[in-house]
Amino acid sequence: MQAQLRIRRYNPEKDQAGYWGEYTLNDVNPNDSVLDLLHRVKWEIDGTLALRRSCAHGVCGSDAFRINGANMLACKTLVNRLGDGDMIKVQVEPILGLKVLKDLIVDMEPFMDHYKSVMPYFINDDPPPENGRERLQSIEDRARFDDTTKCILCAACTSSCPSFWANDKYVGPAAIVNAHRFIFDSRDKAPEKRLAVVGDTFGVWRCRTNFNCTNACPREIEITKAIAEVKNVLYTGEI
Repeated sequence: MQAQLRIRRYNPEKDQAGYWGEYTLNDVNPNDSVLDLLHRVKWEIDGTLALRRSCAHGVCGSDAFRINGANMLACKTLVNRLGDGDMIKVQVEPILGLKVLKDLIVDMEPFMDHYKSVMPYFINDDPPPENGRERLQSIEDRARFDDTTKCILCAACTSSCPSFWANDKYVGPAAIVNAHRFIFDSRDKAPEKRLAVVGDTFGVWRCRTNFNCTNACPREIEITKAIAEVKNVLYTGEI
């Protein structure tokens, strides 16, 4: 199998605008990932190609790109998912809504700032249980937020959101997902602080419920549902 790659390139040191680099790879295995193809371009054809990746197993979330027009993790996207036949066309570009630093690398700082704004950590100043025990929780209480613990901060959801494209002050789906994880944790003592952030002007009410975020999530988190649940708490005042 042969693969034709079209990769968005940009080097701020010499390019005034981005351009498309085109590369042809032979002897491609249908079970190769898009990350495998990018590695071949970098290691065999053009060592100047810049991209982020780490674990290559869908855990770190660092290789989220726009692949054939949709946000995906390059390490989890197999060639056979993109088509069949002897020739596969693959287009790879940076995720949208974040400044491109070089080639496929974007500035993640604004995304991380939104994430940090929702206080994504456990808050409970009560004395810990005696005998060194953990703060226990029922299976039912855990189930309320279990889905939103799966976020890997790849930014695939936020960078697929039209509301974020329109105004990057919007905290975005990933931040709301991580707020949800603690708002519904029965052991946490600061849901009102997070609700104040996500209920503000650039919080959950910017969501237009078009499901782009849910479709983009590589961990299959029901993001739109989580956002709706946070909206409901803000509307009713009941967790």
